[in-house]
Amino acid sequence: MEKFHTFTGLVAPMDRANVDTDAIIPKQFLKSIKRSGFGQNLFDEWRYLDHGEPGMDPAQRQPNPDFVLNQPRYQAAQILLARANFGCGSSREHAPWSLQDYGFRVIVAPSFADIFFNNCFKIGLLPIILDSAILDRLFEEVKLNIGYSLTVDLENQMVITPSKEAFNFEVDSFRKHCLLNGLDEIGLTLQHAEKIKQFEQKRRTEQPWLFA
Repeated sequence: MEKFHTFTGLVAPMDRANVDTDAIIPKQFLKSIKRSGFGQNLFDEWRYLDHGEPGMDPAQRQPNPDFVLNQPRYQAAQILLARANFGCGSSREHAPWSLQDYGFRVIVAPSFADIFFNNCFKIGLLPIILDSAILDRLFEEVKLNIGYSLTVDLENQMVITPSKEAFNFEVDSFRKHCLLNGLDEIGLTLQHAEKIKQFEQKRRTEQPWLFA
């Protein structure tokens, strides 16, 4: 998992509440357990005018010109501004996978659905909770300023605007440690690789019938 320290990225505004996981990545694309390849179908039903199915070439489809991610000013955005209860609905892990595969590294919202929120941290996608009034201001600033970027300082737990105004956010200390050090669940386990090896060697000696 990629380490997360301080990150600056272009912001895209998703100005809708209760965006559910089926909108983030529709059910017909949930046919793989790999974490890659989902970005091209992120928000598929909103992003395209035609119905999407696995294997379709995005270049041959009909993009919706009114959808935010299809607008030229938001191309290559890596920070998503969202509204309340982002990621609600079914608990599919593919939802944060598709956001990350598209290129997002941070999602800022006033609230998230619990399972989606937890799944984000597992892959190094940082969900940040800020007050609704702050989000209102950020949405307005993004609207008025093409190329609007935010800086996220995880160590100091701050979101910093281009005018250097800073907003503090909370993050669990263990999750912060994992993000700063690039540790997913496998990485955490491998920190104890030598102890695991010693345990298995001892067990092979004491309980050889398990390995027959």
